[in-house]
Amino acid sequence: MIKATPFDFPYDGRLRPESTALIVIDLQQDFLSTTGYFAKQGYDPAPLRAILPTVSRLIAAARAAGLSIIHTRQGYRADMADITPYEKWRRKRAGLDGTDILLRSGSGFQIVPEIDITPEDIIVDKTCNGAFTYTDLELVLRSQGITHLLFSGCTTDVCVHTTLREACDRNFQCLTISDACASGDRYAHEAALHMVTVEDGVFGALADSSAVLAALSRLPGKARE
Repeated sequence: MIKATPFDFPYDGRLRPESTALIVIDLQQDFLSTTGYFAKQGYDPAPLRAILPTVSRLIAAARAAGLSIIHTRQGYRADMADITPYEKWRRKRAGLDGTDILLRSGSGFQIVPEIDITPEDIIVDKTCNGAFTYTDLELVLRSQGITHLLFSGCTTDVCVHTTLREACDRNFQCLTISDACASGDRYAHEAALHMVTVEDGVFGALADSSAVLAALSRLPGKARE
């Protein structure tokens, strides 16, 4: 089990690699670079980049233990046919017209090179904040027999939290890794983490990476079979 708040994860004491996935949300150039969407919104991407070593350690440990690794990427079609009127308005307001920022055809759509991706990893592309909306993520999870999710990535208060809430409503058991998530707004980050634990874990449990790494090291794992 993983030492967590407000209860150790998972609640039933059954942490099984074959039914658990590490979700890595939107660690893309458009969010982490100094020229991407996040920076153009006036936010400092430094807090997002700061979690990369922690996420990398988690990916390596999860992979060695036999967990599935699922990455998400957010962006729209190159022809922008899937952008809603409201998002078009926001895009124009942010001065993104005429750029390839947040388009799947742009270089910023790609996951940053610091994150190790293998052919066995699963990548889910999305247009919404939540990774379950208009994607095949739930089908993938059900098909793989995955019932437990460990959350990392950015931003804590938007895409991570939206996907977390969607997962909880679909009866997945969820753990958010506090120091493997980040936001450009410190208050929003802290509030989002706090919300996980209210009402005795309404959105699952909260743990730091050291607790997760310690638990993963105790699993038999592919590397130790």
